[in-house]
Amino acid sequence: MSEPTDFTGLGLPETLLSTLTSLGYKTPSPIQQMAIPVLLSGRDLIGQAQTGTGKTAAFALPILTTLTTPEALTVKTPQALILAPTRELAMQVAEAFTRYSENLGRCKVLAVYGGQSMRDQLQELKRGVQIVVGTPGRLLDHLNRKSLDLSALKWVVMDEADEMLRMGFIDDVEAILAHTGGKQQTALFSATMPPRIKNIADRYLRDAERVLIPAATQTVAAIAQYVVWARQREKPLAVARLLAAEEFDAAIIFTRTRESTSELADHLCNCGHAAQAINGDMNQSQREQTIALLKAGKIDILVATDVAARGLDVERISLVINYDLPHEPDTYVHRIGRTGRAGRTGRAVVLADPRDRRGIRVIEQHTRQPLQNLELPTDEEVKKRRSDRFRQTLAEKLGHADAASWHSAIDELKSELSLTLGDLAAGLLALLADQQGLNAKLPPAPSPVAAERRDSNPRGERSERPDRSERSSSSERPPRRERSERNDGPMDRYRIAVGRAHDIRVSDVVGAIANEAGIDSGNIGRIQLFDDYTTVDLPLGLSKEVLQHLKTVRVRGHMMNISVAAAGAGESASPRKRREPSEGAAARPPRENREVRRPREDAGAPRKRLALKH
Repeated sequence: MSEPTDFTGLGLPETLLSTLTSLGYKTPSPIQQMAIPVLLSGRDLIGQAQTGTGKTAAFALPILTTLTTPEALTVKTPQALILAPTRELAMQVAEAFTRYSENLGRCKVLAVYGGQSMRDQLQELKRGVQIVVGTPGRLLDHLNRKSLDLSALKWVVMDEADEMLRMGFIDDVEAILAHTGGKQQTALFSATMPPRIKNIADRYLRDAERVLIPAATQTVAAIAQYVVWARQREKPLAVARLLAAEEFDAAIIFTRTRESTSELADHLCNCGHAAQAINGDMNQSQREQTIALLKAGKIDILVATDVAARGLDVERISLVINYDLPHEPDTYVHRIGRTGRAGRTGRAVVLADPRDRRGIRVIEQHTRQPLQNLELPTDEEVKKRRSDRFRQTLAEKLGHADAASWHSAIDELKSELSLTLGDLAAGLLALLADQQGLNAKLPPAPSPVAAERRDSNPRGERSERPDRSERSSSSERPPRRERSERNDGPMDRYRIAVGRAHDIRVSDVVGAIANEAGIDSGNIGRIQLFDDYTTVDLPLGLSKEVLQHLKTVRVRGHMMNISVAAAGAGESASPRKRREPSEGAAARPPRENREVRRPREDAGAPRKRLALKH
């Protein structure tokens, strides 16, 4: 049986096919081709595919197919429940359901997540919805309040299950699944399949069909991938010069810390770019407003951390820049997946310090695609590309229908200023050139860095080891990573009203704060578990709104009720420092005061980390 070349061969109803046509969908992606028929047949599904491969449509379209009947639309309690690891992904999935269901009449979709008004969510649930998309913590809150009725549930989808495991939400996921009754059709989507996720699939899915998109196609082929070699201290110069010459509609730049997002966005604005930062310091409404500005074309460049950009899907993004090398190759795949989505083309660039050579090779081996060396443009090349863009803009203006209406104004200006037509045109061109940045000062060029020598090995593996002198050279050996790269600045200590007696683990605290407060897990400091409370170090100066929200967040069903730690609750957390033992101190601290090491976020499978040292 030949594979369908369009959506008409997948068994979808005409109402959905017409909607897909109006949205510009033509050919189903591999995950859609394989998953949609399985789900329409009524079977459970395990789908293993990376982000950006069209997973949302793969489960949304079969779900909406079951809601096209008049009987289904009259049911006021949720018939489909979709679990997502982050609020951004929950919003994205809910928006996709809304777009696909525009011809289905009264089908209602609701996204529930932390940081949003609980009162508004309660009112919407009371009015009646067919589809609920939410984060595990907020969904569990509603179940504990008995405000979420799952008695009519037909579908459960776990999206990015491995990410929920990594963020510490998997216990909440299992608690939610325990409320569903087990009679619904279930689908689980995950980029990887660690043992804990496999166990959940075995327990909660019945005779599931497994759909696997091979690793060779996990990195979207439509994305051209490059590496620019630049020393860390000169990356601001490199990225400014790169953007001055690159052709892109919109771009997203990934940095490691929240501070660097703001610093880089300010630097790019000073260089004449319409850039804005998005990070965990911003509340949800600010993030949504920033993304809306990007979608509307009010800004062209978004500088983001990985946490803030999760679930982001903006059609305009045609360029992704990795300003800082990610710690894991999977993170790199997720980052570049912000472009080249659903068949669109895109470009991805890594700014790599010479010390990052091994990390680049790890990425190439993981994606099975080599990164092409990209040279930064010269002054002449930047000027030429600016001139080309200026001419293109001028041609577009002249092609507008209202251009002819300016003829009378030109005649008046010629007469008033006693100018020839040529002089007037030259003056207007100079004015437009200034507005378009044609005469803007060029970003300084960073000092050149020799690109890595490569052989013909397509997997990017080194064909020979460096000699002893090269390996031992102090100029080549990377220094110890500065703690500031992990945002280890001044910290405040907070007290959480749950502890060991409530079966709380360090990963539970990390996951709750990372998702509900939008704080990257790498920016969460020391966590100490006591019998009836916990202390945690968080970046200095959290807003009152974030703290007020965290007070109501639940961990394993218990309210955090977070507050500033009283004096004496552990030592000062500002700034975070390595404790030096006092002279002659050899006794170990009491058990209840002993610092708990944070476990690996994915206890089921070792995480692959980029080794950045030679």
